[in-house]
Amino acid sequence: MNSLFAHIKLADIHQDVARNIVSLQASQDLFDDLTDDPAEWLLAQKVEDAVKPPPYSSHKPIIDRPFEDAHWFNAINWPFKHWQTSRFSDGSFGVWYGSESVETTVHESAYHWYRGLLGDAGFEQMAVIAERKVYWVACNAALLDFRQAAAAQPDLLHPSDYTFCQTVGARIHREGHPGLLTQSVRRPAGENLAIFNPAVLSDPRHNCQLTYRLEGGQIVVEKQPGATWITLSAAGL
Repeated sequence: MNSLFAHIKLADIHQDVARNIVSLQASQDLFDDLTDDPAEWLLAQKVEDAVKPPPYSSHKPIIDRPFEDAHWFNAINWPFKHWQTSRFSDGSFGVWYGSESVETTVHESAYHWYRGLLGDAGFEQMAVIAERKVYWVACNAALLDFRQAAAAQPDLLHPSDYTFCQTVGARIHREGHPGLLTQSVRRPAGENLAIFNPAVLSDPRHNCQLTYRLEGGQIVVEKQPGATWITLSAAGL
């Protein structure tokens, strides 16, 4: 552990990060009396998002954020209020995960959806549909850069055993570092950010709505209803 941190540098991050969450497309239902076309529901939702006032950004969001700003709760605050076991947390504290691209979030979330949620429920062989929403969230932080560390510490990218990563996360949380940057396990060309301090996140904005369909051993991902965007082999997850 000490040798790992002794060689870690900082990455000065100032960029938008994609956050992919479970979300029913309920806002589309508000427009179903205007048209029967799901594509036009999505267009209406985008227009609605475009004309809304910009989300409130505060250095003290719990105190200052208006209660009606649901974007903050959905895109940023949820994991810090609802602690869960994850790659860099044993469940005793919250960690927020985002990626450099929407594509990387698809690979990451599809794995956890199929291997975790559906696997635990015994639904892997069934036809299942899930709806998700992706936000852009601004991240401004000096993050511990683990992107090159896996060559010496391969357990940082272990596909299923999070023991070592949780030890790393426990130290980062204890010492108060804002977060880390690492290679994506599910999409090696991508990068993930694990954030331990919500103060470095701001300005959540709706990016897109996604539909995941498990059918015939594949996960078909749609951005537009009925139009395949990404196809993943469930067996390869």
